[in-house]
Amino acid sequence: MPSNNPLRHPSGFPPQAPQGFALWNLGFRPFYLLAALFAASGILTWIAQYAGWTGTATHLSGPLWHAHEMIFGYAFAVVIGFLFTAGHNWTNQPTPKNLRLALIAALWLAARVLAFTPWPMAAAAADTAFALAAAAGLALPLLRSRNRRNYFFVALILLLGAANLTFHLSLAGILDVPVQRGLQLGLDLVLFLMAVMGGRVIPMFTANTIAGANSIRRPWLERFALGSVLALIIADLLALPAILLAVIAGLAALAHALRLMLWHPWLTWRKPLLWILHAAYAWIAIHLALRALAALELIAPNLATHALTVGAIGGMTLGMMMRTSRGHTGRPLEPGRLETLSLVLVQLAALLRVLLPLAAPQLYIVWIILSGLFWSVAFTLFSILYWPILMRPRIDGRFG
Repeated sequence: MPSNNPLRHPSGFPPQAPQGFALWNLGFRPFYLLAALFAASGILTWIAQYAGWTGTATHLSGPLWHAHEMIFGYAFAVVIGFLFTAGHNWTNQPTPKNLRLALIAALWLAARVLAFTPWPMAAAAADTAFALAAAAGLALPLLRSRNRRNYFFVALILLLGAANLTFHLSLAGILDVPVQRGLQLGLDLVLFLMAVMGGRVIPMFTANTIAGANSIRRPWLERFALGSVLALIIADLLALPAILLAVIAGLAALAHALRLMLWHPWLTWRKPLLWILHAAYAWIAIHLALRALAALELIAPNLATHALTVGAIGGMTLGMMMRTSRGHTGRPLEPGRLETLSLVLVQLAALLRVLLPLAAPQLYIVWIILSGLFWSVAFTLFSILYWPILMRPRIDGRFG
């Protein structure tokens, strides 16, 4: 009897690995690969900087390099790879590919290299050019198809570029605002993007995968959850009093925790590409709760920051990179053991970086180093396992 699996050869054997080079076919391919390689190597570089093993004669070094590059290097690359790919699906219009895609990726790569040089304006120019080129690459297909629902993603890209430029100009002494302001705005914008996309895809993926899941979405709660993040962005921009920031962050934490509970995360434990998204979203609620405590000076602010960067951003980006890479290359949405291990490792990295310092602060340096190593191993595994997938054509013969 012939197989019903379209990815299986009539002989019963799996098809041979597709031949050819497809890296520049669609945005997720180069940006996911570059981001993963950078995530793995960048944290190892940060550990070396933290331990004092590297020099400091560069534009960025130490905590500033680490913070800037994880937001505007790693996270921004994944965002663009995802939006270029999603934009193609939303509009049925071409997003950047081939030479245009390669040039946009080259701008991103140039900015990462220039961050290691003593030329701050060159790094700022490359970063800004990347944001503008990426915004244009998404805007054109959205405008052609009049896809108004997703116009705001173009605005988010431009705002991320503006936050990045604010950071560079503040660091150079050209703009008289705290350097931290640009970093915090960048984090807040990525948080808002994850809250929007998480609300769109997590309940949908859950309902589509698990029979009887019946994920619930309450319109009033959706508006309040997203509105609370926007309120937090405004509070950070205006540097509102700490007590107001604590109230906003606390209410936001409750809203996002309730939002997650309505999606029934406890039903997903058998599906790695689902539970990682739920776990990452749980870190959003944890981040907001910790931000409220940090505003009241009850905990160190960096614990709240790393709940967002390691737990939420790390978990959600790694999960979505796996899911979209598999889906857009014609593969089943069932990761192997090593892929699942990488998902577990990134969540362990978050626990080591956020919760264990609260339990055993005397071992703080140990927790930082172990967390960084777990993170790096997770993204090294992704890079090795997905290199051939991202380089080669789809296994079903379609373009993508």
